[in-house]
Amino acid sequence: MSIQAPSAVVLVRPLHFRPNPLTANDNVFQATGASTESSRIATAAYEEVTRAAAALHAAGIRVHLFDDESHDRPDSVFPNNWLSTHPGGHVALYPMYATNRRGERRSDVIEMLKNEYRVQDVIDYSGLELDDVFLEGTGAIVLDNVSRIAYVARSNRADPIALERFCTNFGYEPMVFDAVDPSGVPIYHTNVMMGVATDFALVGLNLIQSPARRAQVMDRLTAHGRILIDLDFEQVCNFAGNAIELHAPSGFQEHGGRILALSRRAANSLRPDQLAIIERSCTLLPLDIPTIELAGGSVRCMIAGIHLDPRPVVIAA
Repeated sequence: MSIQAPSAVVLVRPLHFRPNPLTANDNVFQATGASTESSRIATAAYEEVTRAAAALHAAGIRVHLFDDESHDRPDSVFPNNWLSTHPGGHVALYPMYATNRRGERRSDVIEMLKNEYRVQDVIDYSGLELDDVFLEGTGAIVLDNVSRIAYVARSNRADPIALERFCTNFGYEPMVFDAVDPSGVPIYHTNVMMGVATDFALVGLNLIQSPARRAQVMDRLTAHGRILIDLDFEQVCNFAGNAIELHAPSGFQEHGGRILALSRRAANSLRPDQLAIIERSCTLLPLDIPTIELAGGSVRCMIAGIHLDPRPVVIAA
Protein backbone atom coordinates (compact mmCIF):
# COMPACT_ATOMS: atom_id res chain seq x y z
CA MET A 1 0.00 0.00 0.00
CA SER A 2 1.24 3.50 -0.85
CA ILE A 3 0.67 6.59 1.26
CA GLN A 4 0.10 8.33 -2.07
CA ALA A 5 -2.83 6.15 -3.13
CA PRO A 6 -6.15 6.06 -1.23
CA SER A 7 -8.33 2.96 -1.33
CA ALA A 8 -11.65 4.77 -0.86
CA VAL A 9 -13.16 7.75 -2.65
CA VAL A 10 -16.07 10.18 -2.65
CA LEU A 11 -17.94 10.75 -5.92
CA VAL A 12 -20.85 13.12 -6.54
CA ARG A 13 -23.38 12.24 -9.23
CA PRO A 14 -25.16 15.40 -10.46
CA LEU A 15 -28.65 15.46 -11.87
CA HIS A 16 -28.18 18.88 -13.48
CA PHE A 17 -24.59 18.95 -14.73
CA ARG A 18 -23.52 21.58 -17.25
CA PRO A 19 -20.36 23.59 -18.00
CA ASN A 20 -20.28 26.39 -15.44
CA PRO A 21 -20.54 29.89 -16.97
CA LEU A 22 -18.84 31.43 -13.90
CA THR A 23 -15.64 29.40 -14.41
CA ALA A 24 -15.27 29.75 -18.19
CA ASN A 25 -13.16 32.93 -18.08
CA ASP A 26 -10.07 31.32 -16.54
CA ASN A 27 -10.56 27.67 -17.50
CA VAL A 28 -9.31 27.30 -21.07
CA PHE A 29 -10.02 23.56 -20.95
CA GLN A 30 -13.75 24.17 -20.57
CA ALA A 31 -16.03 23.85 -23.58
CA THR A 32 -18.05 27.06 -23.88
CA GLY A 33 -20.00 26.26 -27.04
CA ALA A 34 -21.51 22.86 -26.30
CA SER A 35 -24.43 22.54 -28.69
CA THR A 36 -26.19 19.58 -27.09
CA GLU A 37 -29.33 20.56 -25.19
CA SER A 38 -28.85 20.87 -21.44
CA SER A 39 -31.11 17.96 -20.46
CA ARG A 40 -29.15 15.56 -22.66
CA ILE A 41 -25.84 16.80 -21.23
CA ALA A 42 -27.13 16.32 -17.69
CA THR A 43 -28.39 12.81 -18.43
CA ALA A 44 -25.12 11.81 -20.09
CA ALA A 45 -23.07 13.13 -17.17
CA TYR A 46 -25.24 11.27 -14.65
CA GLU A 47 -24.71 8.04 -16.56
CA GLU A 48 -20.96 8.65 -16.85
CA VAL A 49 -20.59 9.02 -13.08
CA THR A 50 -22.72 5.92 -12.54
CA ARG A 51 -20.46 3.88 -14.82
CA ALA A 52 -17.30 5.36 -13.30
CA ALA A 53 -18.44 4.46 -9.79
CA ALA A 54 -19.23 0.92 -10.90
CA ALA A 55 -15.83 0.55 -12.60
CA LEU A 56 -13.98 1.79 -9.51
CA HIS A 57 -15.99 -0.55 -7.28
CA ALA A 58 -15.32 -3.49 -9.60
CA ALA A 59 -11.60 -2.68 -9.41
CA GLY A 60 -11.70 -2.97 -5.61
CA ILE A 61 -12.06 0.68 -4.60
CA ARG A 62 -14.53 1.60 -1.86
CA VAL A 63 -16.84 4.19 -3.42
CA HIS A 64 -19.07 6.58 -1.48
CA LEU A 65 -21.51 7.91 -4.08
CA PHE A 66 -23.65 10.97 -3.35
CA ASP A 67 -26.36 12.35 -5.61
CA ASP A 68 -26.80 16.09 -6.14
CA GLU A 69 -30.29 17.17 -7.18
CA SER A 70 -29.62 20.92 -7.13
CA HIS A 71 -30.03 23.02 -10.27
CA ASP A 72 -27.60 25.61 -8.88
CA ARG A 73 -24.38 23.58 -8.64
CA PRO A 74 -23.23 22.81 -12.19
CA ASP A 75 -19.73 21.71 -11.04
CA SER A 76 -20.72 19.53 -8.08
CA VAL A 77 -19.27 16.51 -9.89
CA PHE A 78 -15.83 17.82 -8.80
CA PRO A 79 -15.75 17.37 -4.98
CA ASN A 80 -11.95 17.36 -4.82
CA ASN A 81 -12.04 21.17 -4.99
CA TRP A 82 -13.83 21.63 -1.66
CA LEU A 83 -12.72 18.55 0.30
CA SER A 84 -9.50 16.74 1.15
CA THR A 85 -8.69 14.12 3.77
CA HIS A 86 -5.36 13.28 5.37
CA PRO A 87 -3.76 10.50 7.46
CA GLY A 88 -4.18 10.95 11.17
CA GLY A 89 -7.87 11.78 10.89
CA HIS A 90 -7.68 15.25 9.36
CA VAL A 91 -10.19 16.80 6.95
CA ALA A 92 -9.95 20.15 5.14
CA LEU A 93 -12.68 22.28 3.57
CA TYR A 94 -11.68 24.93 1.05
CA PRO A 95 -12.68 28.41 -0.16
CA MET A 96 -14.05 28.38 -3.70
CA TYR A 97 -13.55 31.04 -6.36
CA ALA A 98 -16.90 30.85 -8.19
CA THR A 99 -19.85 31.91 -6.05
CA ASN A 100 -22.08 29.16 -7.44
CA ARG A 101 -19.57 26.52 -6.34
CA ARG A 102 -19.60 27.39 -2.65
CA GLY A 103 -22.80 25.46 -2.03
CA GLU A 104 -21.05 22.25 -3.09
CA ARG A 105 -19.68 21.79 0.44
CA ARG A 106 -21.96 19.18 1.99
CA SER A 107 -22.49 18.35 5.64
CA ASP A 108 -23.76 14.86 4.77
CA VAL A 109 -20.40 14.00 3.21
CA ILE A 110 -18.60 15.15 6.36
CA GLU A 111 -21.00 13.19 8.56
CA MET A 112 -20.40 10.07 6.46
CA LEU A 113 -16.64 10.48 6.93
CA LYS A 114 -17.08 10.82 10.69
CA ASN A 115 -19.33 7.76 10.84
CA GLU A 116 -17.28 5.50 8.57
CA TYR A 117 -13.73 6.68 9.30
CA ARG A 118 -11.66 8.00 12.18
CA VAL A 119 -11.90 11.79 11.92
CA GLN A 120 -9.98 13.82 14.50
CA ASP A 121 -10.66 17.32 13.22
CA VAL A 122 -12.14 19.31 10.36
CA ILE A 123 -10.23 22.46 9.40
CA ASP A 124 -12.51 24.82 7.52
CA TYR A 125 -10.86 27.49 5.36
CA SER A 126 -14.10 28.47 3.62
CA GLY A 127 -14.42 31.69 5.62
CA LEU A 128 -11.55 33.08 3.56
CA GLU A 129 -14.06 33.57 0.74
CA LEU A 130 -15.26 36.72 2.52
CA ASP A 131 -11.79 38.20 1.93
CA ASP A 132 -11.58 36.98 -1.69
CA VAL A 133 -8.93 34.44 -0.74
CA PHE A 134 -9.30 31.09 -2.51
CA LEU A 135 -7.64 27.68 -2.51
CA GLU A 136 -9.55 25.04 -4.41
CA GLY A 137 -8.45 21.86 -2.70
CA THR A 138 -6.55 19.17 -4.55
CA GLY A 139 -7.40 20.93 -7.78
CA ALA A 140 -5.19 23.84 -6.79
CA ILE A 141 -2.77 21.71 -4.73
CA VAL A 142 -1.08 18.54 -5.96
CA LEU A 143 0.26 16.69 -2.93
CA ASP A 144 3.36 14.54 -2.76
CA ASN A 145 2.59 12.62 0.42
CA VAL A 146 5.96 10.87 0.41
CA SER A 147 8.12 14.02 0.36
CA ARG A 148 5.41 16.18 2.03
CA ILE A 149 5.45 18.78 -0.75
CA ALA A 150 2.44 20.77 -1.93
CA TYR A 151 2.86 21.75 -5.60
CA VAL A 152 0.78 24.75 -6.66
CA ALA A 153 0.50 26.60 -9.95
CA ARG A 154 -0.22 30.22 -9.05
CA SER A 155 -3.72 31.36 -10.11
CA ASN A 156 -6.75 33.23 -8.85
CA ARG A 157 -7.88 29.89 -7.41
CA ALA A 158 -4.68 29.34 -5.40
CA ASP A 159 -3.88 32.16 -2.99
CA PRO A 160 -0.46 31.96 -1.26
CA ILE A 161 -1.96 33.11 2.07
CA ALA A 162 -4.37 30.18 2.15
CA LEU A 163 -1.65 27.82 0.93
CA GLU A 164 0.69 28.83 3.77
CA ARG A 165 -2.08 28.15 6.28
CA PHE A 166 -2.78 24.76 4.77
CA CYS A 167 0.89 23.77 4.71
CA THR A 168 1.37 24.87 8.33
CA ASN A 169 -1.68 22.94 9.49
CA PHE A 170 -0.97 19.78 7.52
CA GLY A 171 2.82 19.66 7.49
CA TYR A 172 3.67 20.23 3.83
CA GLU A 173 6.36 22.31 2.18
CA PRO A 174 4.83 24.66 -0.39
CA MET A 175 6.34 24.73 -3.87
CA VAL A 176 4.65 27.44 -5.93
CA PHE A 177 5.35 28.14 -9.59
CA ASP A 178 3.89 30.07 -12.50
CA ALA A 179 2.49 27.86 -15.26
CA VAL A 180 0.88 29.15 -18.44
CA ASP A 181 -0.44 27.70 -21.68
CA PRO A 182 1.16 28.59 -25.05
CA SER A 183 -1.02 31.73 -25.20
CA GLY A 184 0.24 32.93 -21.83
CA VAL A 185 -2.96 32.12 -19.91
CA PRO A 186 -2.30 30.79 -16.38
CA ILE A 187 -3.19 27.15 -15.76
CA TYR A 188 -6.31 27.37 -13.60
CA HIS A 189 -5.73 24.21 -11.54
CA THR A 190 -2.44 22.46 -10.86
CA ASN A 191 -3.98 19.00 -11.16
CA VAL A 192 -4.72 19.60 -14.85
CA MET A 193 -1.00 19.67 -15.61
CA MET A 194 0.40 17.43 -12.85
CA GLY A 195 -0.38 14.11 -11.21
CA VAL A 196 1.92 12.48 -8.65
CA ALA A 197 1.89 8.71 -8.16
CA THR A 198 4.13 6.42 -6.12
CA ASP A 199 6.70 5.58 -8.79
CA PHE A 200 6.09 8.24 -11.45
CA ALA A 201 4.71 11.73 -11.99
CA LEU A 202 2.81 13.06 -14.99
CA VAL A 203 3.83 16.70 -15.52
CA GLY A 204 3.51 19.32 -18.24
CA LEU A 205 7.02 20.57 -17.48
CA ASN A 206 7.24 23.09 -20.30
CA LEU A 207 4.24 24.96 -18.91
CA ILE A 208 6.33 26.03 -15.91
CA GLN A 209 7.66 29.44 -16.93
CA SER A 210 10.87 29.70 -14.93
CA PRO A 211 13.61 27.27 -16.05
CA ALA A 212 15.11 27.42 -12.56
CA ARG A 213 11.80 26.61 -10.90
CA ARG A 214 11.16 23.88 -13.46
CA ALA A 215 14.48 22.29 -12.52
CA GLN A 216 13.59 22.49 -8.82
CA VAL A 217 10.24 20.81 -9.42
CA MET A 218 11.97 18.07 -11.38
CA ASP A 219 14.56 17.55 -8.65
CA ARG A 220 11.97 17.32 -5.88
CA LEU A 221 9.69 14.96 -7.79
CA THR A 222 12.54 12.57 -8.55
CA ALA A 223 14.18 12.75 -5.11
CA HIS A 224 12.73 9.37 -4.08
CA GLY A 225 13.29 7.65 -7.41
CA ARG A 226 10.16 8.66 -9.27
CA ILE A 227 10.26 8.71 -13.05
CA LEU A 228 9.01 11.89 -14.71
CA ILE A 229 6.62 11.54 -17.62
CA ASP A 230 6.79 14.85 -19.47
CA LEU A 231 3.46 15.79 -21.03
CA ASP A 232 3.17 18.10 -24.02
CA PHE A 233 0.40 20.68 -24.11
CA GLU A 234 -1.84 18.58 -26.34
CA GLN A 235 -1.69 15.78 -23.79
CA VAL A 236 -2.46 18.25 -21.00
CA CYS A 237 -5.47 19.43 -23.02
CA ASN A 238 -6.56 15.79 -23.21
CA PHE A 239 -6.34 15.59 -19.39
CA ALA A 240 -3.41 13.17 -19.29
CA GLY A 241 -2.16 14.93 -16.15
CA ASN A 242 -5.57 14.75 -14.47
CA ALA A 243 -5.13 11.20 -13.19
CA ILE A 244 -5.10 9.70 -9.69
CA GLU A 245 -3.35 6.66 -8.30
CA LEU A 246 -5.57 4.48 -6.11
CA HIS A 247 -4.97 1.35 -4.05
CA ALA A 248 -7.37 -1.53 -4.57
CA PRO A 249 -6.75 -4.08 -1.78
CA SER A 250 -9.50 -6.42 -2.97
CA GLY A 251 -9.15 -5.78 -6.70
CA PHE A 252 -6.23 -5.96 -9.11
CA GLN A 253 -3.36 -7.75 -7.38
CA GLU A 254 -0.75 -6.82 -9.96
CA HIS A 255 1.52 -3.93 -8.86
CA GLY A 256 0.42 -4.38 -5.24
CA GLY A 257 -3.13 -3.41 -6.08
CA ARG A 258 -2.24 0.05 -7.42
CA ILE A 259 -4.33 1.42 -10.27
CA LEU A 260 -4.21 4.67 -12.21
CA ALA A 261 -7.67 6.09 -12.82
CA LEU A 262 -7.84 8.48 -15.79
CA SER A 263 -10.19 9.21 -18.65
CA ARG A 264 -10.26 7.20 -21.86
CA ARG A 265 -9.34 10.39 -23.72
CA ALA A 266 -6.32 10.87 -21.45
CA ALA A 267 -5.15 7.27 -21.84
CA ASN A 268 -5.47 7.49 -25.62
CA SER A 269 -3.26 10.59 -25.69
CA LEU A 270 -0.30 8.89 -24.00
CA ARG A 271 2.55 7.50 -26.09
CA PRO A 272 3.53 3.82 -25.86
CA ASP A 273 6.75 4.66 -23.98
CA GLN A 274 4.79 6.71 -21.44
CA LEU A 275 2.22 3.95 -21.00
CA ALA A 276 5.02 1.43 -20.47
CA ILE A 277 6.36 3.45 -17.53
CA ILE A 278 2.91 3.66 -15.94
CA GLU A 279 2.13 0.00 -16.49
CA ARG A 280 5.29 -1.07 -14.70
CA SER A 281 3.78 0.46 -11.56
CA CYS A 282 -0.02 0.56 -11.96
CA THR A 283 -2.89 -1.10 -13.74
CA LEU A 284 -4.56 1.45 -16.00
CA LEU A 285 -8.26 2.07 -15.39
CA PRO A 286 -9.58 4.31 -18.21
CA LEU A 287 -13.03 5.78 -17.59
CA ASP A 288 -15.33 7.13 -20.30
CA ILE A 289 -16.40 10.64 -19.23
CA PRO A 290 -16.50 12.82 -22.39
CA THR A 291 -19.50 14.84 -21.20
CA ILE A 292 -17.99 15.69 -17.82
CA GLU A 293 -14.78 16.79 -19.53
CA LEU A 294 -16.78 19.54 -21.24
CA ALA A 295 -16.57 21.35 -17.88
CA GLY A 296 -12.77 21.53 -18.06
CA GLY A 297 -11.99 18.79 -15.57
CA SER A 298 -11.52 15.05 -15.72
CA VAL A 299 -11.16 11.95 -13.55
CA ARG A 300 -8.85 13.43 -10.90
CA CYS A 301 -11.23 16.34 -10.44
CA MET A 302 -14.12 13.93 -9.89
CA ILE A 303 -12.43 12.00 -7.10
CA ALA A 304 -11.99 13.10 -3.51
CA GLY A 305 -9.64 10.48 -2.11
CA ILE A 306 -10.13 9.24 1.46
CA HIS A 307 -6.83 9.00 3.35
CA LEU A 308 -8.49 8.12 6.66
CA ASP A 309 -8.50 4.95 8.73
CA PRO A 310 -11.85 3.16 8.53
CA ARG A 311 -13.74 2.48 11.71
CA PRO A 312 -13.88 -1.21 12.59
CA VAL A 313 -17.02 -3.05 11.66
CA VAL A 314 -18.97 -3.99 14.78
CA ILE A 315 -20.67 -7.36 14.46
CA ALA A 316 -23.64 -7.85 16.72
CA ALA A 317 -23.56 -10.94 18.93
